[in-house]
Amino acid sequence: MPLIITIDSIKIYIYLRDHNPPHFHIIYAEHEELIDMRTLTTYSGSVPSKQRKKVIKWAKENEAYLNEKWAEYNPDNEKTEE
Repeated sequence: MPLIITIDSIKIYIYLRDHNPPHFHIIYAEHEELIDMRTLTTYSGSVPSKQRKKVIKWAKENEAYLNEKWAEYNPDNEKTEE
C-alpha cells in the first residue's frame, strides 16, 4: 500500500489494484476514512473533521497528482467521470 504523503501525522494511501470508485485512504491514529476522488466526499469510515479538512484542502490542490497515482497503481480501474 503506497504512502502518498503524510500531513501532520495524517497518512494518505492509494492501495495497489484497489476497487472502484477511485479513492484514497486517510489513516489518522485509530481512524480510517476513504475519500472518493471524483467528489472528495467520504466513501466509507471517519476521521476527525480537523484532519479531514486538511486532507481535502491538500487533495484539491493536488488532484492531478492523485489521479496520476490512481492510474499508476490501478491501471485496470482508471478514474471515471461522474
